[in-house]
Amino acid sequence: MYPPNQEARPSRLPSLTGMRFIAAAMVFLFHGATQFLFAHQETGSDFLFAVSNLGSVGVSFFFVLSGFVLAWSARPGDTRRAFWRRRFFKVFPNHLVMFVIAVVLILLADLAFSPGKALLNLTLLHVWVPEHSFLESGNGVAWTLGVEAVFYLLFPVIFPLLGRIRPNRLWYAAGVTVALVIAVPAISLAFLPDAPQWPWGPASWQQIWFVYVFPVARLLEFVLGIIMARIVLSGRWIRLGLPSAVGLMAVGYLASLHLPTHFLYDYAAMTVIPLALLVPAAAVADVEGRATLLRGRTARRLGEISFAFYLTHYLVMQYAHRSFGLSPDAFGQMAGPQWSSPVAISFLVGCFAVSIVTAWALYTLVERPAMKRWSRGRKPAPAPAEPVPAPATAGH
Repeated sequence: MYPPNQEARPSRLPSLTGMRFIAAAMVFLFHGATQFLFAHQETGSDFLFAVSNLGSVGVSFFFVLSGFVLAWSARPGDTRRAFWRRRFFKVFPNHLVMFVIAVVLILLADLAFSPGKALLNLTLLHVWVPEHSFLESGNGVAWTLGVEAVFYLLFPVIFPLLGRIRPNRLWYAAGVTVALVIAVPAISLAFLPDAPQWPWGPASWQQIWFVYVFPVARLLEFVLGIIMARIVLSGRWIRLGLPSAVGLMAVGYLASLHLPTHFLYDYAAMTVIPLALLVPAAAVADVEGRATLLRGRTARRLGEISFAFYLTHYLVMQYAHRSFGLSPDAFGQMAGPQWSSPVAISFLVGCFAVSIVTAWALYTLVERPAMKRWSRGRKPAPAPAEPVPAPATAGH
């Protein structure tokens, strides 16, 4: 039985916790391919092709999942200030630590460094600037935090507005939101300059930025996640099982690799429907108590460190690769060397293991203590107890 309203829902969805790590691992694989580790050109090309859209799908996964989880966990009586406080101390301490580490690594490697751009990176405002160098001015993956910061800022306003949609119109709202996500690449191609071409594909960085980084465009996926949570909570779910949803996701990913669409559609448009169905299908499996691979102890532990893993993995991979020496990559940029397939695969496995360890350290030493210490306001001190009058004594 699906939870009929927001009061009946369970507070924990372990499968969604495990899914967060899967999304982070998808981004890891994409970044591994962009290091161009394989000396055998055909092997490297095949690997890059197979995982070429995993990074963008993983990011879209995060955005849809974020909207769903926040809507699911919303409680009556929660204030905007309390919500923003929790979100800030969930995100910013980790970001600050990794930003400092990134800047130190940039300076040690004698790479280009701009204090002004770095300041925007630190404050997560760099996502509003359509220039790629701003993304690399600190920890390269932190741009998604800038997008999520906009989500968190607007959630206390958006959620009540979406709450006014009548239950029988929620699927229509989801359809309209999906249509808008699909329209974003078309808008980018129609109205933004297509030159100079970016090495990733036949588009300019401005066009890519509008589709992939621009917070207003990515807000649509966050809104879709909220709507899908409302669909489940209102009892309007179509009872699509988790295995079927995973199958649809696989088909959507393969379609994004093989259909002859413009590559800008691969960032979100090609897979937004399967993602929008996969997240609630996993949530419903948890609500009904069905066993899934994502409910195990290991999956849940990995899910807990997934945010820290996401923030650490790129720096681990990038600078570990550079430490073996420098050579031009496929785009003419200086990167680490290329190796035989067994060595390249061993390097990726090693980076994955090191990223797990560093993520655990970041979660244990920074994220969890910061949340425990500062995510909730101080409780008011109890009022002093009224003095208890002494019993009357006879004769007085």
